Amino acid sequence: MPGMSGAEAMVALLVREGIEVVFGLPGVQIMDAVDAIYRSRKIRWISTRHEQTAAFMAYGYARTTDKTGVALVLPGPGALNTVAAIGTAYTASAPVLLISGQIESHHLGFHRGVLHELDEQIDIFRHLTKWCGRAVKAEDIPLVLGEALKQVKTGRPRPVEIEVPFDLWSQPVGVTLPAIEVGPTVQPGLEEIKKAAELLAKASRPLILAGGGAAKADVSSEITRLAANLKAPVVMTTEGQGVIHCDHPFCAGNFVLWLNPVFKQADVILVVGSRLRASGNTRLELRPDQKVIQIDFDADELGRNHRIDLGITADARAALAAMLQELPGSSASHWRVEEIAGIRTGMKTRLEKAAPLQLAVIRSIHDVLQDDGIIVPDITNIGYWCDIAYPVNKRCTYVDSSYFATLGFAFPTALGAKIGNPDKPVVAICGDGGFPYASAELATAVQEGINVVTLIFSDNAYGTVTGIQRRQFGSRFVGNRLHNPDYAKFAEAFGAVGIRLSSHEELARQLSLALEANRPVVIEIPVPQLDTPWDTLTDDR
Repeated sequence: MPGMSGAEAMVALLVREGIEVVFGLPGVQIMDAVDAIYRSRKIRWISTRHEQTAAFMAYGYARTTDKTGVALVLPGPGALNTVAAIGTAYTASAPVLLISGQIESHHLGFHRGVLHELDEQIDIFRHLTKWCGRAVKAEDIPLVLGEALKQVKTGRPRPVEIEVPFDLWSQPVGVTLPAIEVGPTVQPGLEEIKKAAELLAKASRPLILAGGGAAKADVSSEITRLAANLKAPVVMTTEGQGVIHCDHPFCAGNFVLWLNPVFKQADVILVVGSRLRASGNTRLELRPDQKVIQIDFDADELGRNHRIDLGITADARAALAAMLQELPGSSASHWRVEEIAGIRTGMKTRLEKAAPLQLAVIRSIHDVLQDDGIIVPDITNIGYWCDIAYPVNKRCTYVDSSYFATLGFAFPTALGAKIGNPDKPVVAICGDGGFPYASAELATAVQEGINVVTLIFSDNAYGTVTGIQRRQFGSRFVGNRLHNPDYAKFAEAFGAVGIRLSSHEELARQLSLALEANRPVVIEIPVPQLDTPWDTLTDDR
């Protein structure tokens, strides 16, 4: 690599590995890297108004493309600003690469108060990433970056972080760009597969639960074939949505806070890529006679949140393919497709009854976007109901923040999703409490032509907080009210299109028009105080 600087080596390796865009906020300790990106003409640089939003854009890009999302930021306050987004990527198992600058190498460890100095910054990210590393000499830059790219592509996808001291970017690098070898697929044990196949084949009420790991492994075909072979209904978690079409005869719908009646009827449950974690104030409660088989790439997840009878550590596709080979041609299942359809219809009816306004909004959005549209629901009432009622029929079209539940993540995440999917409609679903977190990125959206449509459901309050205070604290309301701007005028001030509806009933038409505008659009929809799913649905159990 004669004549190449550390910054140029970084860019060359990113280009070779297919990185097409980097999100970030330029500054003194990374200017050599930003300039090298500019000179390469092969990577798009997008400047943001905050480091957290740069990392969220990388997250949205990664979640909707199956590619690595990359953010480049300053050390100290810049790196710290990314923590919520990197934590979200960790909980959601998303492949995000964070590249942080660092103070000059000769100042490291001496606590001299150098610009942006943070003692052992890397230790903060050890708890938020799958792997992190630091270059200590220029020759380390391609090696550390190479290892980070290997880690993000091997095994369970999770964020990685590297740090490069300011002075190393411009120094010459005399090493060859490293080859990046992705680790082998983890194969299941044959005896475990045989035991699982035997349990499932003999089950009278088998059930398949598909989680985020199943969606990331892209095992829709295998899950569908297995469901047909076993005559087993399939239930999806929020992150597993899209694994099987919502109208498929064996689709039994969303887990719906573990309240889906199919769980009580099942005698053997095959869990593919799910933590079996609690949701809201509900939990999965199974009888001792119900058998649980859990497949997960990460051995640490087996039995973490619920007792299991058989755990299989393996790649989901490899495990399901092996299981399909082991299963006999016949099934002992008593399930009938009419019965599964009845469960699916019953859950829809229950949701419609519990939340008519929210379900009407969800129908309006899906009617316009259809199956190819991408939605990013924030931590807001409509978002909660989307998690259990929005019909997701294709993977990588629904982006949540997993169990981190990161308020304010949706708008910047949707911007990243749109960059990765310029030909698909992308909609952020926000509340008036969450949208302001990243509202300055309207400037970025206008400047970069990122034509996301943002829906702001406005009730002039932190709605979930209001509900908790009403139900649990004797209606003693403290800190729940919000004073909002006119969000339509707010959007117009940035050069975006701003629309304010008088009723949610106008949404479908205005959303259709917004998608034709070829500009960033903000639509504010006034709504009353609304109850959450875990309040409404758990009350009528």
